[in-house]
Parts: sequence; structure tokens; C-alpha cells
Amino acid sequence: MTDTADTQPGWFSAEELESIRGRMPVLYVQAVPVRVDETGQVTHFGLLMRAAPDGSFNRSVVSGRVLYHERVRDALLRHLEKDLGPVALPRIPTAPQPFTVAEYFPTPGVTPFHDPRQHAVAMAYIVPVSGDCQPRQDALDLIWFTPEEAASPKVIEEMTGGQGVLLRQALAFVGHAP
Repeated sequence: MTDTADTQPGWFSAEELESIRGRMPVLYVQAVPVRVDETGQVTHFGLLMRAAPDGSFNRSVVSGRVLYHERVRDALLRHLEKDLGPVALPRIPTAPQPFTVAEYFPTPGVTPFHDPRQHAVAMAYIVPVSGDCQPRQDALDLIWFTPEEAASPKVIEEMTGGQGVLLRQALAFVGHAP
């Protein structure tokens, strides 16, 4: 991994990030990509397939840090493009409002959300996308699920760190309570 601290303001070296993660919460955005019909009803939820460091596979939503001096809207766009490709065509409102805020703790059981690396606060958004999604970076695949499929125990179990809870909250927010 290259050290981008000198070339991009807002990025930290691996050592700096580890130190920060051990001392203060880090702000993240999370996006649940959705497909909507002509009336605006959510018809499908997009979930990424990723490989974990231990070799296992899990499903996840789009997620990433907000950089210093970066607007939340810009962070959402950056992470959606990073994970879904440059022609996903996300539709983010001018003033986005999260559907929930998730607090991830390094200690399991404090909240339903767990990240062993850090205490993180994530603002979560439902983002309609209308373009062609081609997973990139560490995302291996993107699968579109109907609300019923997304709410299934099998799909929820494939999500780690509490993201299954986040998906259930997203389903409920758009009127598809599991």
C-alpha cells in the first residue's frame, strides 16, 4: 500500500490511521444502493460481495470514511463510484439526510454494530442508482435482491459487523419491514 499522506490532503498513513482509530471515533458514510420503479418504489437492493482477510466471503453495503474538509455528499459519491463504478449514476439529493446513524464499537455487544478496528460513527443512506454497476476495488460482485430476498435470513446472515441490522433498517425505512 502506498503512503498517500503527502499527496492527498485528508489521507493518513497506515500508522497514523491506526493511532487515530485507537483514540477517537471516525466518521463514515454507508450507502445502500437501490433500484426504483417509475413511481419511486424500491424494487431491488444492491449488496456487494467481498472477501474478508480470513478468506471468508460476506455481503456488505457501500461504506467508507469521510475525509477532512469533504462534504458528506461528496464522500457518498466517491465511495459509490469506488465500489460500483463510474457509470452507476447514483441520485443523491442536494442535502442528503441519513435514514439512520450506526455506531460501530470495537467491543462486541455495545450496539448491534461491531468493528474490531475502531469506534466509528456511520451515517447511512439509501441511494437510488440507475446506471450500470460494475464492482471495483475490493468488491468482487454486486447482486440485486428483491426486498423479500434481501430480508431473508440467509442474506442477513451473510452480512457481518451488524450490517444485516442496517439492511433491515433500510428495508423498514422504504416500507418493506421484514
